[in-house]
Amino acid sequence: MIIRLSGQQPFAQGGNRLCYVHPADADRCIKVRRPDFTLADRRRKKGFPKSLKPLSSFDDNREEARVMESLEKRYGDRVFQHVSRCFGFVDTDMGVGLVSEMIRDANGKISQTLKKVIWDEGFTAECRQAVEALTQFWLDNLVPSRQLLLHNIVVQRDSRGAIERLVVIDGLGSAGLLPSPLLPSFIQRRKIKKKIGVMHGRIKVLLGQRDQARFPGYHGLLMHDGVSSR
Repeated sequence: MIIRLSGQQPFAQGGNRLCYVHPADADRCIKVRRPDFTLADRRRKKGFPKSLKPLSSFDDNREEARVMESLEKRYGDRVFQHVSRCFGFVDTDMGVGLVSEMIRDANGKISQTLKKVIWDEGFTAECRQAVEALTQFWLDNLVPSRQLLLHNIVVQRDSRGAIERLVVIDGLGSAGLLPSPLLPSFIQRRKIKKKIGVMHGRIKVLLGQRDQARFPGYHGLLMHDGVSSR
């Protein structure tokens, strides 16, 4: 069965993909490639020697599915304390889509990104504590990831509106030629600490931008809440 997405509005847009609420399951989302930015376009943007790689290596959905399978095998269910689940592929009228867990607040609305929460509320003590819990989990478990970007982390809230947890929804896996799990643990920990430092630097920059009239960029903004809009 082919799932129709083209008549819906995506709830989020990344650099390479669009994210839609699954028409048959509001607790899942479907990620598809942006029609205006093909795999060939991605490859052309890369410098040598990455530009020599096959087109399939630039498919974010395929890479994410591979990474999520490896994380689940390595860590089991505990990794999903702070990482969204992946449920495999479906056929859509916009191409092959990857089905992932939709992170929602207790009120049913799609959870906002950490970037949006800090922009709206500042880096509150509650938010700081949630960030510390996430980064400590990363260090304790040596979770392989690329940079911890603020728009790739969502803030899930409970029925009282309090922050329940932070969930990383993208940017997982090893960016280097040698997979992180193959490195000695002290090197893995050092790399993660560096990424955490870069993340705090991004938070500092974002806090310095809060006096601007407009949200910086479109990454991290919801296009609808998944409840009242379609």
